[in-house]
Amino acid sequence: MNEQIISRDGYQKLVEELELLSTERRREIAERIERAKELGDLSENAEYSDAKEAQAFNEGRILELSNLLKSLIVVDGQTNGKVGMGSRLIAKSGSTTKEFTIVSFNEADPFSGKISNESPLGQAFLGHIAGDKVKVQTPRGEIEYQIVSVD
Repeated sequence: MNEQIISRDGYQKLVEELELLSTERRREIAERIERAKELGDLSENAEYSDAKEAQAFNEGRILELSNLLKSLIVVDGQTNGKVGMGSRLIAKSGSTTKEFTIVSFNEADPFSGKISNESPLGQAFLGHIAGDKVKVQTPRGEIEYQIVSVD
């Protein structure tokens, strides 16, 4: 797996999810399996099948998170005026001004202005400073943004 960068907040969220799945969620699923076993014939027991499926999904996610956390590089977002991980920036395209925050892949939420550092728009902004113009290819064609400010 390739190394990926992630913000400290994003990393912490993944660690918390892993902890929850490894403890509380495992315990809940084990209790569901035990209750379902008490209902009798396991071959025709939908509750048992559902609980075992939930267990498999949970264990798969635990394994996925464990492997992912080993390959992440945590960055703190100190960028000295340049757009980088954790930067908040205001950019203008035509008459539209938008605020963006550069986040890691697992925190991206474009509808709230949180864009991944791996997205085309995030990559276009990285390393630039206030006043720079950047062009990015979108499904609707090329868009030019001017960076108004970087925090």
